[in-house]
Amino acid sequence: MPSPPPTALQPRKTPAQSRSRVTVEAIYEATIQVLLRDGMNELTTTRVAERAGVSVGTMYQYFPNKQALVYALNERYLDALAAKIEATCREQSGAPLAQMVEALIQTYWTAKTERADITRALYRSVAELNNDALVHAFAERVDRATTQMFSGACDALFADVPRANLALVTVIYGTVRNAFERGLSEQEAAHLRQDLTTMCRAYLDGFTV
Repeated sequence: MPSPPPTALQPRKTPAQSRSRVTVEAIYEATIQVLLRDGMNELTTTRVAERAGVSVGTMYQYFPNKQALVYALNERYLDALAAKIEATCREQSGAPLAQMVEALIQTYWTAKTERADITRALYRSVAELNNDALVHAFAERVDRATTQMFSGACDALFADVPRANLALVTVIYGTVRNAFERGLSEQEAAHLRQDLTTMCRAYLDGFTV
């Protein structure tokens, strides 16, 4: 199991009051804008503070360095993504397997592509960070939701639900990331999404009543 993130990547404090939360949200949004405009190499706490309209001192109240800021931004992004997947799993409770997997693909694909520029920027931003703890926590959280969803399918005959779940989510998440890395056109991405659904449904045919 991955160890917790190094102390240098941990925020100094968590905003408790409404005003503080607004400030941190402004810092997160400014970080995204600077990442998109200048890239990770040119991102500095000074540039982010200027963009957010706060002092560098205010920045340092929450984040000790730019790496901690980027780490927290990715944590926030993965938390929102996990929440969307969990919501989909709850909505699909008791549905047929094919409907479940189509809903999961739609949710993940949409979440990753609705702001494709941000997704790409965040992928690149963690290249030099130790984000194993983030990825592991995200995987555990969504695996609980998807495994529970597939276990309750109305037409399923699973002998090993965790194994089937691992195969499905690995194929879905990996395919979406690969689509980004290849820089596919809209048409190519649409075809890939259709083929991904077809492959997952073919895999599930062996588990349906």
